[in-house]
Amino acid sequence: MKLTPILLTAAVAMTASLAHADCSNSVPVKTISNAFPAYEIMTGVMAGCGNVESELDKDHRLKIVDAFSANPSLYSMTSLTNSTSVPMIDADLLRPLDDLIAAHGSSLSPNQFIRIDGETMAIAAFANTQHLMYREDILSDLEIAVPATWDEYIAAAEKIQAAGVVDYPIGHYMKDGWNLAFVFVNHFLGEGGEFFNDDWTPSINNDKGMAVLERMAKLATLMDPEYLVSDTTFVTKQLQQGKIAMANLWASRAGAVNDPAESSVSGKIVMAAGLRGAERIASTIWWDGWSVAKNISDEEAEAAFKLIVASMSEEVIMENNDHAIWLAPGFVPGDAAIGAFETAGGDAVPYPMNKYIGSMHSALGSGLSAFMTGSKDAAATLADIEAAYISDAKEKGLLE
Repeated sequence: MKLTPILLTAAVAMTASLAHADCSNSVPVKTISNAFPAYEIMTGVMAGCGNVESELDKDHRLKIVDAFSANPSLYSMTSLTNSTSVPMIDADLLRPLDDLIAAHGSSLSPNQFIRIDGETMAIAAFANTQHLMYREDILSDLEIAVPATWDEYIAAAEKIQAAGVVDYPIGHYMKDGWNLAFVFVNHFLGEGGEFFNDDWTPSINNDKGMAVLERMAKLATLMDPEYLVSDTTFVTKQLQQGKIAMANLWASRAGAVNDPAESSVSGKIVMAAGLRGAERIASTIWWDGWSVAKNISDEEAEAAFKLIVASMSEEVIMENNDHAIWLAPGFVPGDAAIGAFETAGGDAVPYPMNKYIGSMHSALGSGLSAFMTGSKDAAATLADIEAAYISDAKEKGLLE
């Protein structure tokens, strides 16, 4: 896949009133997408064009393979990312978009075209990454320098904890399952880790994997004890309510944490680059965008694509400039984008895009909580995760 370094989203839905008069749609179209604000903006525009039914679901990735395998597909189009595109492409459920781009996509930017084997299979709307968000007033009052590494972050958190100025010094999306596994992925990459050997057997039960688990255990002592139910929304609310002083959070929440309509500490939270591990920034760069179902009529596919184009027109981008770091023409970076730009401009890498990482991520999501709760030590945890990966990969035919 050809990827372009790209950036991220922030908050607040818009109404359908921004839809263009010339985007009138007469063909019934159904969309399914993630539930965060950038998709509310785009589906709101689509709704204004008419005949659009949109489903926003934070767990949509669990539904789309089955839904798009139906003939006809249960949806016309879906939101996708680096990772969620892989099973859809492997199952041949997406329509190549080059003909539709030639006919209707002149307003799009070439860096939005996600190409696989020479064909455009998705239109990237915006990008996302994870970076530091911190209470500038607290760090200033306690004379703490803005941390640049995870070691510095932990040292700063310990000082904040000792001062007792917030409920907990930090928050993190460590919800058991996908989120907890994602924390490991980011940190392991930050340590310079390689998840697989040349033959795609696992390679996490090593010094780098041990170092990551040691750091995750330390971070847990600085957070709300209920961290295993803490997802991105949970951490966002902690920042907004002044309960924590720092978080390494998805950049898509950069607008929300300083939104005066939602945050009691609006204007006090500053963005900075993602925190570094031993080798590189321990964050991953993601694209988010739209793909069109293969198992629908040409008429429905054309209508869906035209709606995608309308949802990221230059007018829409300009009127919602600070609600996302858009890839479409018209975007001008604002204050909420600083941390993302610094992260993407550094040495952060994209989330791995291969068919094996899904099995690895699942094994991590199932196995890490045993270590975090003290049921297993680090060595046993990593050994069991590797065994679970091998079993799943063999069942899927990825390993012999």
